[in-house]
Amino acid sequence: MIPENRARATYAEIIQNAWPYPCSLICKTLVVVYHNSPADFLSATFPTLRRHEESANIVFAHALKLLGSEAALTGCHFTNESDVSTWSNTNANGNEPFWLTVWSSISPFIPPTLDIVLSCVSSTLGDYPIFLWTPKNPTSTSPSWLHSRIEPLADHLLHIVPPRRVFSVFGATWLVKPFTRHWSDLVQCPIEPEPFYAACYTYCNLETFKESNDSLTRGDGIRRANMEDLGAVAQLCKEFADDSVYFPLEIDAATIEGRELISKGLIWIYESDGEVTSICAVTRSTQNVSAITKVYTTPKWRRRGFAEHLVRNVTKRLLIDCGKRSVTLYVGHSNNAQRVYDRVGFVGLCGKEKINGVEDSLELGLVTGFPRGHW
Repeated sequence: MIPENRARATYAEIIQNAWPYPCSLICKTLVVVYHNSPADFLSATFPTLRRHEESANIVFAHALKLLGSEAALTGCHFTNESDVSTWSNTNANGNEPFWLTVWSSISPFIPPTLDIVLSCVSSTLGDYPIFLWTPKNPTSTSPSWLHSRIEPLADHLLHIVPPRRVFSVFGATWLVKPFTRHWSDLVQCPIEPEPFYAACYTYCNLETFKESNDSLTRGDGIRRANMEDLGAVAQLCKEFADDSVYFPLEIDAATIEGRELISKGLIWIYESDGEVTSICAVTRSTQNVSAITKVYTTPKWRRRGFAEHLVRNVTKRLLIDCGKRSVTLYVGHSNNAQRVYDRVGFVGLCGKEKINGVEDSLELGLVTGFPRGHW
């Protein structure tokens, strides 16, 4: 039974108000908890998410955004669990977000630890994929550890949403593959033959950031977009989405996206000869981490270094002006943009060593026969 109108979760409630599952002798207690509001989710997971702010960027930033624009716009950041409960849920488009968390403990007398987070949320443009995240390192887990958590997690997801809602699953590759295989078997829905997205998750900080002696071409400029740029920004948002093949956008939807990005001050542009040539959006921010989520140059202006200038400028603003500890992004394994990001200072790209914090990520689609959302 799914708990209704749950108050701020405590460790005792995690055990008391959860679905228990048998586990190995090493793990005496394993539970799955349902969270029907971002406040409930964050009250239970906030300390762990803060400790893993870079890797948890997607699930953390989405929950904070749903918690209310006031928190984001004022720059107020939670310092403890009680702070979270003072903010109300302001989910704008009426879809009900929820989260499932898996917890384990070696003893009923020891507080449980967070093992896996599953988020099912939406945006202005529709449903997001199912996002998976774990604070665990793949080298510290085993196949049996993963299987014992994925099975009950998928079972409970099926009790909450119809199979068609799970049109794709995104997260760390080592987590997404077994979960999607299990879900596919559970609901008898085949996995798409090709991944929707196979990428490297990377970051840049003040230690890795690389300045450049190259100046902008005379007359060119970089600035935040304003509403006068909406037509150009919408067109580039559409072209960016169309490049993905699996998640194209009509111009009307791209205009909605562009208007939202501009109104919230989340998108920067590179101008040349009075034309918007490139865009760079930053749409997932937490206290110490911001994610660049969209970089695109229209074809006729490529190979001129515009995207590199733009990404470097935005990254520097975030690290220095905004005081972020790191800036993160995803880039496809076969995407030539890796070279651009590498020159700016994003680590683990272009065949270089994948140091701690850099990981392979994957989005696997399922053949549901229903329209996909957009992200």
